[in-house]
Amino acid sequence: MTDLNTLHYSEEHEWVAVDGDSATIGITDFAADALGDIVFVELPAVGTSFSRGDVFGEAESTKSVSELYAPVDGTVVEINDAVIDDPSLVNSAPFEGGWLIKVSVAAGAVDGLLDRAAYVAHTEG
Repeated sequence: MTDLNTLHYSEEHEWVAVDGDSATIGITDFAADALGDIVFVELPAVGTSFSRGDVFGEAESTKSVSELYAPVDGTVVEINDAVIDDPSLVNSAPFEGGWLIKVSVAAGAVDGLLDRAAYVAHTEG
């Protein structure tokens, strides 16, 4: 089980787990719950680069279509094919099997993101 206190969070409801010079990105359980049942996920191709705040994909649910925003600068090194095949993983396991992409990042990539306590306060506010 992922320790949610070790993750970094964006105000747009993405989470980031950093491991050396790579980062795994997904959407939070709060966002997954708000979206409802996710039925389609569009992710960028490996090799795609983006800057923090850029749209990198979208999640379509039974309620709406939501853009996914990059919480860090990076270049995609892997996409989670499992969520392409079974988008409901984003709802059922947003911090485990429902991750979206892995990107290469530079040192300090998560500077300015929220910790768990600040993210929880953000969602309650």
